[in-house]
Amino acid sequence: MIRILYVSSECVPFIKTGGLADVVGALPKYVDKNKYDIRVMLPMFKIIPKELKEKMVYKTQFYMELAWRSQYVGVFEAEVAGIHFYFIDNEYYFNGHTPYGNIYEDVEKFAYFCKACLSALPLIGFQPDILHCHDWQTGLIPVYHKDSFIRGDYFKNMKSIMTIHNFKYQGVWDVKTVKDITGLPDSYFTPDKLEAYGAANYLKGGIVYADRVTTVSKTYAKEIKTPFYGEGLDGLMRAKARQIFGILNGIDYDEYNPETDIYLYYKYNTKNYRKEKPKNKRNIQKELGLPMDEKKFLIGIVSRLTDQKGLDLIDYIMEELCTEDTQLIVLGTGDMRYENMFRHYNWKYPDRVSSHIFYSDELAHKIYGSCDSFLMPSLFEPCGLSQLISLRYGTVPIVRETGGLQDTIEPYNEFESTGTGFSFHNYNAHEMLHSIRYAKDIFFHKKREWNKIIDRGMAKDFSWNYAVKQYEELYTSLLS
Repeated sequence: MIRILYVSSECVPFIKTGGLADVVGALPKYVDKNKYDIRVMLPMFKIIPKELKEKMVYKTQFYMELAWRSQYVGVFEAEVAGIHFYFIDNEYYFNGHTPYGNIYEDVEKFAYFCKACLSALPLIGFQPDILHCHDWQTGLIPVYHKDSFIRGDYFKNMKSIMTIHNFKYQGVWDVKTVKDITGLPDSYFTPDKLEAYGAANYLKGGIVYADRVTTVSKTYAKEIKTPFYGEGLDGLMRAKARQIFGILNGIDYDEYNPETDIYLYYKYNTKNYRKEKPKNKRNIQKELGLPMDEKKFLIGIVSRLTDQKGLDLIDYIMEELCTEDTQLIVLGTGDMRYENMFRHYNWKYPDRVSSHIFYSDELAHKIYGSCDSFLMPSLFEPCGLSQLISLRYGTVPIVRETGGLQDTIEPYNEFESTGTGFSFHNYNAHEMLHSIRYAKDIFFHKKREWNKIIDRGMAKDFSWNYAVKQYEELYTSLLS
């Protein structure tokens, strides 16, 4: 039995701000339980729902040195859906109204979390063979492990994996402060270790000291070795190339299933979507105050409203889009620039644009199940889950060819009648608009071809089954 501890700052159902939580919550459910014992360790954030906190039981407590500080560490445990979860408790660090805040607070918060996770292991009755760390918030675990913990018999055979979910976020702050926070000696703050461009970088530390590095699609694993996508660490990624693996995320096919989805107006499957899916379209148009018209091409966007998601391209062609037979539903929060942009177009074109500047799981499911197409023009996209959900719901994706979008969406070829969506290559607003217009042309004038695109998309399997096998192979090879 191979024992693995996932360490993350978020995980469904306890705390979620993005796709990281979905991945960490899903993977332990799908591994072979006869071969792998995977458990998860998280911060005990104040904002974890009360009903989940009531399932937690006290495990132990102790005090831990963090540089010159002596800090309390409490450990709680819960079992949910057959998975063991451990929670590091400290109200000073985890009492905020959001899991993340000012970076200068977060660098201390997650330095504490990383060291507390390792310190707690001998006391909880679970000795992992592999520490699987997720994103910069856990980047110091491989560093602390190789620095002082590995000297003890308990830790000396443990291996570590660092998974990058989004390379843009690295946990960067000034060297002097990070030295004071972490207690790590000066020798760690050199260009071949934690230092980068005069600052200390948590994610870089994790990459340097981990035994393996993974990211969430094969194309993104290649892209981060280039200056454009490498976020200043492309040289390090090229140097570590033999230890980097791209493993595509999946989605939970139990949660995202149009045949059983409780949020849809009408449930449907591959056999009856031609009849039932248009009913969802009419109902969401009615609910959101758009004209109920099947002859309008309905595009959905469920996204964080940031530059990464290509929203500046949408801004550039929005006026042109709104003069055509197109409707747009937007759901998400993010940068004020984009929030206000979509509010403006909702006000200016209320019969064309329906903007919802918040997040609702129910509305997200309705968008996936009701729209004709789903737009993802990302500047970069490590994996992307929305395009996978769209395929599952027969909502044809229109994407830019980058990262996981390139790996998962096969562009439509009208001559060979192949493909599962529409794509464009260059980061160009009118190239995107051309793809939207091409998709509309097929939708309006070649309905049989459009339905074939849906058929092929819904037949794809982007569940966790394939990804889990690759992770299992990685775990086994790491220990052999």
